Amino acid sequence: MIDNHIPVNYSNRTRRYVDRLTARAIAACGVSVLLVMMLLFVWLLWVVMPLFATPSMQAGPSQPALSAQPAVALGVNQGWGWRIDSQGEGRFFPLNGAAPEPPLQLARGPVVSAATADNSSLLLLQPDGNFRLVQPDFSAADAMPNWKFPLGDSVFDSGGSGFTLATLAASGAQQWLAALSDGQHIRLLRLQAGQPMQSDMLASGPVNQLLLAPNGSLLFATSEHSLRVWQINGQQVTLRDTFPLTHPPRQMALLSGGRSLLLADERGISQWFDIADERGVHLHRIRDFAGARAQHQLITEPQRRVFATISAAGELQMFASKREGVFFRHALGEGVQQAQFAPPGDGLLIERTDGWQYWRIDNPWPDISLQNLWQKVWYENYPQPDWVWQSTAVDDPYQAKFSLVPMVAGTLKAAALAMLFATPLALAAAIYTAWFMSPALRRWIKPAMEMMGALPSVVVGLFASLWLAPQIAARLSGVLLLPIALAATLLLCGPLLKRLPSRWRLLDAPGREVWLLVPLLLLVSALSLWLMPMADTALWGKPLAERLPGGYEQRNLLIAALAMGFALVPLIFTLAEDAIFSVPAALGQGSLALGATAWQTLSRVILPSAASGIFAALMIGFGRAVGETMIVLMATGNTPVTEGGLFHGVRALSANIAVEMPEAAAGSAHYRILFLSALVLLVFTLILNTLAEVVRQRLRRRYGQHEGQG
Repeated sequence: MIDNHIPVNYSNRTRRYVDRLTARAIAACGVSVLLVMMLLFVWLLWVVMPLFATPSMQAGPSQPALSAQPAVALGVNQGWGWRIDSQGEGRFFPLNGAAPEPPLQLARGPVVSAATADNSSLLLLQPDGNFRLVQPDFSAADAMPNWKFPLGDSVFDSGGSGFTLATLAASGAQQWLAALSDGQHIRLLRLQAGQPMQSDMLASGPVNQLLLAPNGSLLFATSEHSLRVWQINGQQVTLRDTFPLTHPPRQMALLSGGRSLLLADERGISQWFDIADERGVHLHRIRDFAGARAQHQLITEPQRRVFATISAAGELQMFASKREGVFFRHALGEGVQQAQFAPPGDGLLIERTDGWQYWRIDNPWPDISLQNLWQKVWYENYPQPDWVWQSTAVDDPYQAKFSLVPMVAGTLKAAALAMLFATPLALAAAIYTAWFMSPALRRWIKPAMEMMGALPSVVVGLFASLWLAPQIAARLSGVLLLPIALAATLLLCGPLLKRLPSRWRLLDAPGREVWLLVPLLLLVSALSLWLMPMADTALWGKPLAERLPGGYEQRNLLIAALAMGFALVPLIFTLAEDAIFSVPAALGQGSLALGATAWQTLSRVILPSAASGIFAALMIGFGRAVGETMIVLMATGNTPVTEGGLFHGVRALSANIAVEMPEAAAGSAHYRILFLSALVLLVFTLILNTLAEVVRQRLRRRYGQHEGQG
C-alpha cells in the first residue's frame, strides 16, 4: 500500500462539477441500457402471455322462452340467434334481448333436423318422410335475417317414411348430401338446386346414429356394438371400415374440418381419424381425452377443433384436439336443453325450458398450451405423435402445428457444428499468431483477420448458397477432411520451422513465415479438395454425396456450419489471440529459461493462464452462432425437422422468425408464438452467457492463484 498519497488539488470547482456531471452521465447511460434490456424482455412477455391466459365466460341476461316446444336446431350469427322447434316453427331473435321476429312455419312437426357442419343449411324431416331444406340468411341489406329455401319452398318426398335419424353435408356449391335412417336402413339423398333428387339405399343393419363428413365424402354409422364407415365417391358408395365396439356409443360428433370423429360412451370420449398404412387409408382410434365423459350435451365449435360437454347439472367442460384433458370448466346452471357455439367460438347460446341465455366466451387460442409447444402431438392424419412446425397450409381444414422443438434442435445443431469447424482453425491461428509469429508480421495479420469479421453475414450466406453448396456436393469427402488437415498443418508448422535445412532458414526469419505458411496451407487445401474426391470417385465409381444412404440435400446443415464457421473464425481468433498475447511475457520467458521447450511452455504455462479469455471467446462465438440468421436462412434448406443429420436441412429459431414474421397476422397465435421464439432465444442466450461468465471467473481465480503462487 502506498502511504504517501499523491497530492491532488480538488479546490477547482469547475473540475469537481465536470467530474460529477461525467459520473452521472455514465451512470445514466449504463442504467438506460439495462432498462432497455428489461423493457425488451417485458415487451416480449407482454405479447406472449395472452397465449396462456385462462379462458373466461360472461353471462348475458336470461330471456323468456320463445316457444313452449323444445328446439331441434339452434344457431348464432351476427348478433342474431335462431331456433327451429320440434313443430317446425323457425324464429330469429336478437341476442341483446330485443323483441324476436314473428315465427314462420317451416315444416309440419314433429320434425327431425340435421345441419351442415357450418350450420348454414338445415334439413327438416317430417314424419311422413317429406323434407324441406332451409337456410338462415343474414345477407339482407337491412340486416334483417330471413329464411331461404335453396331447393324451392315446396316439400320433397324422400321416398320412404318412418325415418328418425338424419344427417346433412354440403358436397358442393348448391349441392347437398343427406342420409336418413329408420334404424335399420340408410337412404342416401343427393340434392342439387334445379336438378331432380337422386337416392340410394345402403345395406346397413341396425343404426343408432348417423353422421356425414362436412364435404360428404364419408358416412359414419353406429349401432350398439359397431362403428361403420362408408366412403362416398360420386355415385360410388363403399363400406370402408367396420369396427367392433365393446361399449355402445351414446354420442357421435365431428370436429371442425371433419377429419376427427368423437365417440362418447360410458368409458369417456375418444378421438378417431384416418391414417394411411400399408393397407390403405383407414380410421384409427387415436386417443381418449382425460376426464371426458359422455354427458347430456356434446357440442363442437364450427371453426376450431374444440368441443364441450354439458352435464345435467349444467357444468361446462371444454376440450381441444391438441390437449390431453379439460382446459376450462364453468357452471352454466341446471336445465340446459340445447346449446350451440357461435362460429368464431366467442359465444355460447343455451336454451332451457324456461328461456334462453347468451354467454360471451374469451378463449382465443384453445389449442395452444406450454406443453404442446414442446412435446410430441398426434396431429390429424399423421401416423404417430411428432414435433411438427407447419404454420400454414393450402387447404381450409388445416390444423396448425406449432412445435418449437424443430427450430431449437436446428439452432443447436447448426451452432454446435459451426463451432466444431471454427474452433480448431481459430484457436490454432490465434496460438500461432500470438506465440510463434514475429511482432512485425502480427501487426499485419491480426487487423486482416479482424476485417474478415466485418464481412456481412448475408454476403457469406449468398456465397454459401450459390457457390459453396454445389462445390461441396462434388467434393464432399475432401471437405470433411479439410478442417483436420488445416489444423494439423498450423499446429505442426511451428516446430517444423525449427527443423528446416540450413538453406531454408532464411524463410524462418522473423516476418517471413508467411511466405512458407500460406503456400503450405494452400497446398494442403488443394490436395484435400482435389485428391480426395478423385480417389473417392476412382474407388467407388461416384462421389460420396451420391452414395449416402439417407440422401443428400444440396443446402444442408454442413453448408450452414461451414459458412457460419467462416463467420465465427475472426471473432474467436481475435478474442483468443488477445487472451494469449496478454499473458505476461515473464511467465513464458521464465519457463523457457528453466529449460522447458516452447510447446511445454505453451501448453503448461501460456494456455492455462489464458484459459478464461479463450473460454470467453468460445462462448461469445457460440452465442453469435445461436443468434445467426441470414447464413442459416440462405445456406440450409430451411426445413423445420428434428430428424436428419449432417446432410439434411434445418431451420433455426432466428431464421424462422425472419421468414414467418412478415406473414403472421398481428395478434394471432402464429404471431405470438414467433414472439415466444424470440423470448426463448433471448433467455437461452442470457443463460448461456451467464454460465460462461461464471465459468470464466472461476478459471480466472484458479489460474490467478497459480500465477500468484508462481
